[in-house]
Amino acid sequence: KYVILKINNMKKTYITLIAISSLLASSCDTDYLTQIPKDQLVIETTFTSYNNIKAYAWGFYNTFPGYNRGVVDEEFNADLFLNSNSKISYSNWIKQLQTIPASSGSYSDPYANIRKVNILLDNIDKSNTISQAEKDHWRSVGYFFRAYEYYNLVSKYGDVIWLEHALNDASPELFAPRTPRNEVTQKMLDNLLFAETNIKAAGDGPNSIGVHAVRALISRFGLFEGTWRKYHNLGDAEKYIRASATASEKLMVSFPTLNPNYDLEFNSESLAGVPGIILYKQYADAQITHTLTSAHRNSSGNWDLTKKAADMYLLKDGQTRWTSPLFTSDKDPYDEFRNRDKRMLYTILPPYRVNANNLTFTYDANPKYREYLDVLTALSDAKHKGEPARNWQGLVLKQAPHFRDFNNGQGFIAGQTGYQLYKYYNNLLSIQNVDINDAPIFRIAEVLVNYAEAKFELGEFNQTIANATINKLRARGGVADLVVGSEPTDITRDPSVTATLWEIRRERAIELMGEGYRFNDLRRWKKMNYTDVEQFGIWAKNSDYGNKLTIQNGAAEGYVTIFGPPPGNFPEYYYLYPIPSNELVLNKNLVQNPGWK
Repeated sequence: KYVILKINNMKKTYITLIAISSLLASSCDTDYLTQIPKDQLVIETTFTSYNNIKAYAWGFYNTFPGYNRGVVDEEFNADLFLNSNSKISYSNWIKQLQTIPASSGSYSDPYANIRKVNILLDNIDKSNTISQAEKDHWRSVGYFFRAYEYYNLVSKYGDVIWLEHALNDASPELFAPRTPRNEVTQKMLDNLLFAETNIKAAGDGPNSIGVHAVRALISRFGLFEGTWRKYHNLGDAEKYIRASATASEKLMVSFPTLNPNYDLEFNSESLAGVPGIILYKQYADAQITHTLTSAHRNSSGNWDLTKKAADMYLLKDGQTRWTSPLFTSDKDPYDEFRNRDKRMLYTILPPYRVNANNLTFTYDANPKYREYLDVLTALSDAKHKGEPARNWQGLVLKQAPHFRDFNNGQGFIAGQTGYQLYKYYNNLLSIQNVDINDAPIFRIAEVLVNYAEAKFELGEFNQTIANATINKLRARGGVADLVVGSEPTDITRDPSVTATLWEIRRERAIELMGEGYRFNDLRRWKKMNYTDVEQFGIWAKNSDYGNKLTIQNGAAEGYVTIFGPPPGNFPEYYYLYPIPSNELVLNKNLVQNPGWK
């Protein structure tokens, strides 16, 4: 039989399914081959009671990626640099070296999870012990998770096979053609709207799927699908954008308060009860851990931001680095980081220099080199970002920016551009590849930028909307309000995008930096050509780094560069992923996405 075990510790309560196995007794006169197993969850027994269904449904939560490295890697498929162990590089999407894989978890994993959900949906009505309202609740939970999986599929592949029921070896759907995107996304939206009405508002306890999680998915999916349809000329965009805006409005009423500390949304040991967190993935030492923080602190897994990403951060006066009198220079990193949005300090490792002796340090005699250490001490603490960076053993990093090619004998926390991603750095544990900070799955800050963008696309964005969304996020970063109609001048703005929409997209990029959204954002806006230019790092004097850096045009000082410009002219067909070739072999009715050969 199966039982539900609640494991309590000082951090949180975990719900774990425990299988208790026993030998089946049999005798010569027992036809045990026809007996229902007593040591397994099977269809005949699983869907007979509310608690059994709940036990089965807990397995759906494993689909949430949490803090696996693939989430951050997805972000760096866009116009940021991905570190491939020893050297950073453009992603294969930008280098135009993407090939058709034989197989891909991006395709097969969602379908495996959809099958599990469909087994639930096929069997809910067989229970005689639960009410119709309870059946509708579990149907809603199933609809949420099925829509979540189809969102991952549609966003990558476009048309995909819609499966209403669990398949068996004789199911004709095994050889079905791809269902048109219009049909799939309409079913997803219909299912989610049913779930919003019929799910238990509070779900099945804290941090479970309830009405808020359903609305958060509508907010995310509706914006993606609606803007994809608009900018890729598929039609029927407003329906999805409106659904996103409506769901977002409801969430903004339910979650009126932001966590005042941006950093703690990503580096808290527990997100339970944290303002603005809608749903999160729990981690705990000796139970379930991740490696994302360790990747920030060791020598093999770091990510670098580009100068273009750094330049997006506004000054405290709400102006760009090109228009603000608070900005003096980018020729010195201490000048470049000064008076910027606080989220920049939490996201990019700021400059400093200390005298380090393994686990201890003293400040450099020059007060310049401790400026940002003092700032971070005031904003944070030693368990997070309130002191010099340390590797997983606690060894103090002597200085930042820190380069792989010139590292003062410290191979850890070393990059190539001088703008190292710092967002998930913390000192909660000093054990290699054992990290315990909880991962937000849905947070109200994402909903705010979804709502701002949706209202603009609907022609309804105004100062009131700006104050309820963008300006709440700016206030947390210590940045002056956006005044609609008086947006700052940005010499990098795409001229095909209005100044207002540019600021909405800027706020989205800054708030969600390094969280896995940017690649999909550029794809849905049809702006991957935005990556068709050479990317740079900080301004540096090569002599300060042993002449080991690569400077633009081979100069003695200038912007760090790595690979020169990418090929350019991002191919149209790259906007959709290729169907894995093995799937085409198994199902002759599948057709590859156009352009992939």
